[in-house]
Amino acid sequence: MAGSASFIPLEGGCACSHVRYRLEAAPIVVHACHCRFCQRMSGSAFGVNAMVEADRVTLLTEGRPEIVHTPSARPEGQAFHRCPRCRVSVWSNHALLGEAIAIVMVGTLDEAGRIVPDVHCYTATRHPWVVLPAGVPAYEGDYDHEQVWSAEAKERIGRALAG
Repeated sequence: MAGSASFIPLEGGCACSHVRYRLEAAPIVVHACHCRFCQRMSGSAFGVNAMVEADRVTLLTEGRPEIVHTPSARPEGQAFHRCPRCRVSVWSNHALLGEAIAIVMVGTLDEAGRIVPDVHCYTATRHPWVVLPAGVPAYEGDYDHEQVWSAEAKERIGRALAG
């Protein structure tokens, strides 16, 4: 998905449509995270998260997400951007990447099926009935960024973090 020249912007939003957004660029990387935190936050077996430069997420409505600092596996926690009305998380900022990178909850996209995970992580805590797809890298813990991120992904993240 990353770097797709044929990327068509994707729109998404919360359950009540108070917060609507558009991804103006293809995700840098998409990971399916099977950690207990993502299971809890998604209310499902895993979370599917698309990393994209925060300035490539355009709000389409006057509704603005409320930032809620939430505990996570890291001591710093994560900043979740939630609709102030229906409380759905539309994206977050990870402590290691700061505000420059948005981690979009793929399930909030209108056409979520267009986004396919590049990697599965924290599979040691995946539900036993979840079958991992063949040919997609999978890691028992965090994934190895050096192996998973393409040169373009590293460049995009570097530019975003540099400001």
